[in-house]
Amino acid sequence: MARKRNIAVQNQLNPLSTAEAAAATKKLRRLPHVFTRVLQLPLPADADVSLHEASNCFRFVAETPELAPVEAHIVQIHPGMTKVVVRETVSLRIPFEDLNLDVWRTRLPDSTRPDLTTAAVVGGELVVTVPKSVRDQEDGLRGTDAASTPVLVQ
Repeated sequence: MARKRNIAVQNQLNPLSTAEAAAATKKLRRLPHVFTRVLQLPLPADADVSLHEASNCFRFVAETPELAPVEAHIVQIHPGMTKVVVRETVSLRIPFEDLNLDVWRTRLPDSTRPDLTTAAVVGGELVVTVPKSVRDQEDGLRGTDAASTPVLVQ
């Protein structure tokens, strides 16, 4: 019985070099699953964080007994992509690139204003408030949204 041979070996091709060449010619594109707004907290990825949504903001609350005073920082990952990083005030000297990857993250809706995010430790709880945009607050007060806005057709 004849032995089967790898066609790349028969033709003396290196399969790794062809794969590397194909990867080098590929250009990066913005994927639809990459979100424009992200919130990152200084907690483990499996921490219990509760979300409270009000008409004017989103409030994230988590128990953290040993956390120092915190601040919210805005990081522009790419034009149009914003990351809100909540960090302890004492760790501000550490660059953002040197941080642990096992942290709690969540996506923020487009209706939020990440530049106005506030963070504080109150009574052993981390409280992060992310305001919503003014337009969404006005829509919420009227009880309408973009889908139910009346349109005059002539």
